[in-house]
Amino acid sequence: MPAKVRKAVFPAAGLGTRFLPATKAQPKEMLPIVDKPIIQYGVEEAIHSGIQNIIIVTGRGKTAIEDHFDVSFELEYLLETRKKKDLLAIVRNISDMIDVSYVRQREQLGLGHAVLRTKELVGDEPFAVVLADDVIEAETPCLRQLLDIYSFFSAPVLAVMEVPPESISSYGCIDAEPVTHNGHNDRVYRIRDLVEKPKQKDAPSNLAIIGRYVLTPEIFGSLQAIDPGSGGEIQLTDALRHLLRSRPIYAYRFEGTRYDAGDKLGFLKATVEFALRRHDLGGPFREYLKSLTL
Repeated sequence: MPAKVRKAVFPAAGLGTRFLPATKAQPKEMLPIVDKPIIQYGVEEAIHSGIQNIIIVTGRGKTAIEDHFDVSFELEYLLETRKKKDLLAIVRNISDMIDVSYVRQREQLGLGHAVLRTKELVGDEPFAVVLADDVIEAETPCLRQLLDIYSFFSAPVLAVMEVPPESISSYGCIDAEPVTHNGHNDRVYRIRDLVEKPKQKDAPSNLAIIGRYVLTPEIFGSLQAIDPGSGGEIQLTDALRHLLRSRPIYAYRFEGTRYDAGDKLGFLKATVEFALRRHDLGGPFREYLKSLTL
């Protein structure tokens, strides 16, 4: 049996420039979809996948993330004295849900560099990486799906999804061969190569890498071995290509709906659809949308 995945890394040091001016003074990861910050959706996915040890890579101006997952004595006291038990339970649940550690990424040197900053906290064991911008709604959490594939193949696994060919240049994508697994031959792939943001004509497939990874500790050696790319950034895709020389890596076309909450349109779509699913908001909100003259 492969070693159990106990830790999930959340890179959250980016500047969030696509959401300026809203992100001038608050982290992009704390923007709410309905009434919950983007990053909390990813953290809850990790919890529901069986992972409670969370490592968040932060940077300058990200203290609101730490405050969100910390105990808020003043707020709890206020809610308790006003007998608002339901709200008190919500607030306490946030601080109780995870064991969380933080590490700083002082310079914006790429996703690979953010992952490398967690080397000492992760140690010599497998771990997950969750990009909070990718909010995924699924009956079985996306990360849990990847962990099941990791357990079967004892190898790193990346989440992928099909995208329109004209959109592939916005993603890393894979060159891979299908592997039959659990009666399916179109969900698991053994990766032959990875390409970061290829031109449409050069893309080996339309299978885009999405922000969920299950990695083994060898990735740290690969991150240290590769040369930085443009802008001095260390890319995780380049490190995975390096690791591919010495061990197999798999991809899984996950089941579920992915929202790009790091994009304004994707953020709006997520807000609308998550609100419609809420038992307390869905009905009135649906009627409001129907009343609009569009």
